[in-house]
Amino acid sequence: MTKYVSVGKIVNFHGIKGEAKVGYSKSQLDFLLSLDVVYLKDKDNYTPLNIVSAKPHKNLLIVKFEGIDSINDIIPHKGELLFVDEEVIRETLEEDEFLIDELVGLEVFDIADGKKLGFVVGVSNNGATDLISVKTNSKNICLVPFVNAIVPVVDLENRKILINNLEGLLE
Repeated sequence: MTKYVSVGKIVNFHGIKGEAKVGYSKSQLDFLLSLDVVYLKDKDNYTPLNIVSAKPHKNLLIVKFEGIDSINDIIPHKGELLFVDEEVIRETLEEDEFLIDELVGLEVFDIADGKKLGFVVGVSNNGATDLISVKTNSKNICLVPFVNAIVPVVDLENRKILINNLEGLLE
C-alpha cells in the first residue's frame, strides 16, 4: 500500500488563471520545484495533480496545475494539503536525514552510560536547526538540537537514538 507524506498546503489562489499559492517548509523549496505531480486527499483517496509550472514568490510557491484553469477551479482546494508518495521523498534523503514519523517514538539513551533518558514525541525547527522533543523519564519535554555532535546515532532498526547528554540538556 502506498504511503503519502504532506509536503505543502494550498493557502490561497494567485490571480484569476487557477494558480495556487502553496506554503511549504523552508528547506523543501528545491524538492518541491523538482516535482511533476502531487496528490490531494479526499477521505481515503489520493487524486493526482500534475504540476505545469512552479515558481517561488514571497516565501510561497506559485503553482499551476493541469486542468485547473480559473479562480473558480482552485478556490475549492484552498486550505488542502498536498502530498507525495513517501518513496519519492526517500529517494532524496541524504544518509543522515530521516522522516519525522521515523523518529517519533524512538527511545533515547545516553551514549556514555547507556541509560534510558526518554523517548521522542515530536520534531520541530527553530529556524536554525531541527529539534527533537524528548519526553524524559521525569515526564518533562525537552528540546534537543538534532545535530551530529549531540545526536551521533540514530538506529531505526533497533528503534533508538543515542545522545551526548550534555549537562542540563535533559532534566
